[in-house]
Amino acid sequence: MKIYNTLSRKKEEFIPMENKHVKIYACGPTVYNYFHIGNARPFIIFDTLRRYLEYRGNKVTFVQNFTDVDDKMINRAAAENTTVEELGKRFIDEYFKDARALNIKPATHHPKATEHISEIIAMIQKLLDKGYAYITPAKDVYYDVSAFNGYGKLSGQSLDELESGVRVDISEGKKNPADFALWKAKKEGEIFWESPFGPGRPGWHIECSAMSSKYLGETFDIHGGGADLIFPHHENEIAQSEAASGKPFAKYWMHNGFINIDNRKMAKSANNFFTVRDISKEYDLLAVRMFMLGAHYRNPVNFSKDLIEQAFSSLLRINNCIENLRFIVSNGDEFSAVDEITPIQPLLNEMISTHTRKFIQMMEDDLNTAGAIGTIFELVKDINLYFETNNFKYNAAFALDTLSSFLDVLGLIKNEDEEVPAEVLELCEKRQTARKNKDWALSDKLRNEITNLNYSVKDMPDGYKLTKIL
Repeated sequence: MKIYNTLSRKKEEFIPMENKHVKIYACGPTVYNYFHIGNARPFIIFDTLRRYLEYRGNKVTFVQNFTDVDDKMINRAAAENTTVEELGKRFIDEYFKDARALNIKPATHHPKATEHISEIIAMIQKLLDKGYAYITPAKDVYYDVSAFNGYGKLSGQSLDELESGVRVDISEGKKNPADFALWKAKKEGEIFWESPFGPGRPGWHIECSAMSSKYLGETFDIHGGGADLIFPHHENEIAQSEAASGKPFAKYWMHNGFINIDNRKMAKSANNFFTVRDISKEYDLLAVRMFMLGAHYRNPVNFSKDLIEQAFSSLLRINNCIENLRFIVSNGDEFSAVDEITPIQPLLNEMISTHTRKFIQMMEDDLNTAGAIGTIFELVKDINLYFETNNFKYNAAFALDTLSSFLDVLGLIKNEDEEVPAEVLELCEKRQTARKNKDWALSDKLRNEITNLNYSVKDMPDGYKLTKIL
């Protein structure tokens, strides 16, 4: 597999440090609100990477953190007259609800900053002992970027370039404009922990370094996140981690592109800032996942109503193919898998093998999910043509297993059984009555209502077949 490494600025052959065991750290949300559509993209991308690596037979240790203490959390907790702890707990629970709707698997570990204060303090102390950090008169602890020779290697800028335009308050006691906080001294009314440097709380960057080293080791395979994290967050992670350990931090750095909303940068000031929870009220979130994977992860994408509806239509097309295969599996003709009684079987084997090779080829090329989706549609087309003249259960099961495995890699199929809502069943019965009365206009209207509730209804000789849309 080849991965574009932000650190080297080129595609590299991916070779994990341990054979068949891949260690990944992906930056998670700050849990002061529901996560927004921009956050959703890296969550989906790195979940897909993890799924693909597992599909290829690897064990994956996947770590995604929760930042559960920072300025935004302190400010919102104060505004709501609650504690930072309660606020974090609430929005961590809400994260998992939206993540499930996007079909994002839970990470191997979901560490919280507030539960790793001892590891954070130990790393800060090590940086102080090695001369990479200093304590200000106000009892803040800062990282001295001038002490680290490799500062700027991820973003590709020199320290002078990074410092240009940076505003600094002299009273903070910082040596350099680009120096960043490892420990923030306690302020009145704020959450704090005791430390050798004085009471306070951790800075943002140090938490990821401390937690990744605990769960993945001082050097691990892949670190991922949005392109907005390259500087300063990931640059600072490298500086503090490598200074503390004396070893390389992450071997490969993957960053996804930005999301625009209707061709405009997403911003609260532009009134085009959407949380995933907002979007779920109008769209099936699997359509959002389909939309996200329909572009290469490193490219910017434009989020719009039309594009989400196109993604939803694409899912319907795939779902229709799955419905047909499931119907054949349940109602088709029998033949033994070992008895070569049909001349069509070798053709199906060749077709499946060709598409499997192409699917893997696309995913091996820097996680080209757009190309992989194209392969899925080629497979759907070939399956539809093939089963126009083939009605054997075994063949259909073979094709269904392959198609489902591709969709599972991309997280576009949910395997859990769900009870059909009463509202959907009621609409189906009303539609059956309309069809008996030959009220085709009402029948079509009710079909659209059923589709809008994420179910597909197919008319059968003895009634109808209802399928949950992907």
